[in-house]
Amino acid sequence: MPPFTRLVLIICVVVAVAQWLLPYDLTELLALHPLDMTHQLPDAYRLRPWQPLTYAFAHGGLGHLVMNMLVLVMFGSALEHYWGTKRYWRYYIACALGAAIVQLIASEYVLQQADGQVAAVVGASGALFGLLIGYGMHFPERRVMLLIPPIPMKARTLVILIGLAETLFGVMGWLPGIAHFAHLGGLLTGFLLNRYWLRPNPLAR
Repeated sequence: MPPFTRLVLIICVVVAVAQWLLPYDLTELLALHPLDMTHQLPDAYRLRPWQPLTYAFAHGGLGHLVMNMLVLVMFGSALEHYWGTKRYWRYYIACALGAAIVQLIASEYVLQQADGQVAAVVGASGALFGLLIGYGMHFPERRVMLLIPPIPMKARTLVILIGLAETLFGVMGWLPGIAHFAHLGGLLTGFLLNRYWLRPNPLAR
């Protein structure tokens, strides 16, 4: 496992243990809260400056953590070996921040449209969706296996299906409790970075 992928894995596990020991205070401190430009929420549930990054290292339970870490190791390791650690860690952090920005914009719209509290967001999924699209763009013909259901397909096909599904779920409000717009933000950020910033590493093995 390459160094930054291993570092993210360790941080997420350590933070998860700390969340279980201090389940409320730490999670609320690290989670991505709404921007709340309309000031409908109490101060304790509004965005703090560090949260657009720290949310990506906290998780909502053991299943959430295990699934995300599997995706991190499967796709992140390949990309870090391909790009090198320096490019990879910048890409990972940029995708996490891009996912946070899109989620904040979406949550602000929800606050303006309804008198309800928008749930805070935790999880590495936004950054991981950036890894998925990066993998799909650089290794489009590689075969990958879905976990549920266990269907093999090309990486490019997987990315297209996931992007369409997340767009549909987010717009229609299906599967509540999942930050679909953060996922879309990670996909969009990853696409833009791969299209305009990152180029194949000629020294990659």
